[in-house]
Order: sequence, then C-alpha cells, then structure tokens
Amino acid sequence: MSLTVAPGDTDVPAPCGEMAVARASSQRQAFCGLAGIVWLHRKMQDAFFLVVGSRTCAHMLQSAAGVMIFAAPRFATAILEERDLAGLADVHAELDRLVERLLERRPDIATLFLVGSCPSEVLKLDLGKAAERLTQAHPGRLRVLAYSGSGLETSFTQGEDTCLEAMVGDLPSRPAGERALLVVGTLADVVEDQFSRLFAALGIGPLHFFPPRLSSELPPLGSGTQVLLAQPFLGRTARALEARGAQVLEAPYPIGIEGTRLWLGAAARAWGVAEARLAEILERPAVRAAQALARYTPELAGKRIAFFPDSQLEIPIARFLQRECGMELLEVGVPYLDRRLMDAEVALLPAGTRLLEGADVDEQLERVRAERPDLTVCGLGLANPLEAEGLATKWSIELVFSPIQGFEQAADLAELFARPLIRRERLKV
Repeated sequence: MSLTVAPGDTDVPAPCGEMAVARASSQRQAFCGLAGIVWLHRKMQDAFFLVVGSRTCAHMLQSAAGVMIFAAPRFATAILEERDLAGLADVHAELDRLVERLLERRPDIATLFLVGSCPSEVLKLDLGKAAERLTQAHPGRLRVLAYSGSGLETSFTQGEDTCLEAMVGDLPSRPAGERALLVVGTLADVVEDQFSRLFAALGIGPLHFFPPRLSSELPPLGSGTQVLLAQPFLGRTARALEARGAQVLEAPYPIGIEGTRLWLGAAARAWGVAEARLAEILERPAVRAAQALARYTPELAGKRIAFFPDSQLEIPIARFLQRECGMELLEVGVPYLDRRLMDAEVALLPAGTRLLEGADVDEQLERVRAERPDLTVCGLGLANPLEAEGLATKWSIELVFSPIQGFEQAADLAELFARPLIRRERLKV
C-alpha cells in the first residue's frame, strides 16, 4: 500500500546532537503498518492477527508474506464490505460472529490481535472496546488485544511498535527492585539464542525477550527491569515500559560488530561487568565476525550509497556500512527521527552526513539522479524505476525480514548490500 501526504515544508534544519537534520514533508511511498504482521506472526507461535480492513489489506498481507497454498497462516482479514461502510450492518456483531468461527477452527489461539487498518480507522471502529468484550466472552481461554496497523503512521515498522505497546499493559509484575534484563524488539530465534549465550557468559540475567516466542508466556516487568532495544522503531513501546517503572538503556543497536559490542557493553556496564571480562567474552565471536565480514568489504569500500526513508533502520545500517565496510554516505533519509532512541547512533556518523527526516520523493529522486550513487536503498515502488535508469538498488523491506543483528550476522548484512553490486558488475557487457 502507498500513502500520500500533503506537500509541506522541506529542508528545514533541525539539530540532533551535533548533526544537522533536514526535514521534508511531501509525497512518500511506503508499506503500511500491517506489514509488521509478517514477522510478528512468525515470532509468536500461539498468536493470531485479525485485520479489520479491506480486500486491499488482505491482498497486501498475502503478497508480503508470500503464503503458500498449503500453508496455515496465523493471520486473516475481516473484510469490510460496502454495507459495513455504509453503516447498514452492525460491524461489531459481525466481528463477534467471525471470531467465534475462527476459534472453532483454530482452538490453539492463545492471543488474538484485532488490527486496525485505514478503513476501520476512517469508520471510527473502537477495536479496543471490541477486544475487551471478546476477552470477557472467553474468560481464561483467550486474550484479545487491539492495535493500529494503518497506513496513517509514519512507517510500516511502526506496526510492531503499536503491537508491543498494546501488550505492555498485560505484562505480569516483577517484585519491586528485582533485577532483570528485557531485550525488546522482534529477533529471529537464531539471533535470540546467540544473544542468550553471550548474556549468560557475562553473568547477566534473568534475561527475557519481548515479544516472546509464545504470547501466553509474557515476561515480568518491574522497577528493577532494564531494557535493551534491539530495534530502533519502538519509541511508543519504550515509553510504555518506562511508565511501568522499567529503565531503558541508551546504546547503539546490535547492527554490525561495533554496534553489537556497544549494545552488549551497555548491559554489561549496567550489571557491573568488568571491561576486561567483557572483552574476553566478546573477543572470539568478534574475531569470527571480522573474518567473515572481510569477504565483502572489498566490494563495498569506496562505494557511494543513498538511503530513502522507509523502515527507520537507515541510520544504524548506514553507520555499519560507513564505519565497518568503508562506504561513503551521500544521504541518509529516515521516516521519523526519534532523537532519544537514535542519538547514540547519530553520534557515530561522520561529521557532515546529510540526514533527512521525512520525505519528498521528487526532490530526493532529483538528487539521486544527479549524484548517481553506486547503490540506492529504497522501497519496492521506487526500485524498479531506478533500476530502469541504470541505478543499482536494495529493497529496504528485505532488511526487516532478514536476521541482521549480532556478530554472526554482520557478514550476512554486508552480503545483502554487496550482492546487487556484484550482480551489476557481472551483467556488464
């Protein structure tokens, strides 16, 4: 789905630490927040996501997820028909009937998410009230939560943020002052396992991940809980956790070798782990990661790259590509710059980096066409036209779907950017 925003002011400088940030507000192209269901439903194996939306919503989800004909996905769309839109039907009564049918077919569902869309928000459907009603109708059997996945948000990754925010209120309480570490943000299971081993070696724990692999096994939360964000687009979730007494640790994100070191180091300092012990534990995985990364740095070093705003992963990935792979940053665009969550990352960018908050697609396209970077990171809607003009591109949504966090994934992340450059070189006549 695409979203068009009314034209507004552009290139208004705004400070972010010592870095100047230009703002733009005009047309932009992005998926909507429903895309978050694609990775959230894979993570929480006992959850089901029911989108209250249109046939377009259903088509987008099925296309993004690449669902096979024999698969049994844990998401569906309650399609709003014309009579619903015209107010000729009791939408809430029909939703209740649909949920009953769904539970008959899928008794394994422990948590049901009602996901708002553009049509449901335009109709002012109170899915929060519907969630309360349905939870009360199935006491002890089912928890129903509601969140917005509409295209009215800033970027498609905010679907995860609104989902986790909705879950925070249901987290059980941990005794006051009892310490624990909570890693927040959807990670691939293999990445979770790697981080678990490193935290255990550092003596940091109890350790919990949020979202959990089972939505019915929610991590406890209290004043002694310290939070490490694994994703840079979880501002609402972070504030909700803090409202319940948790402390968010400031750190770069675990992207690349350097980012992973600093991220783990933030937890180590909070737990009083000695620097020598931290260095000892991280030495072997960091060396292995550097050896694997060296395979791709010759393909990336010296290459010029530009980022269109799309996923909110742009700044951490740009930092990795510049500092560890030797790429030159022409422009780094982000849909929204949460300065509190991103200051640690911005501080690592080279002075004078062109940072853009928001989007003006036409203006950015003009700059890309004039500067002709070696690689442009952008959404699907822009990639094909730019490829037709002879510019190599990387789909930004692929970076959300792929395991890219941690030492072991640093080389895999570099390969994602080296691959289109290698392909273009091989296709030269």
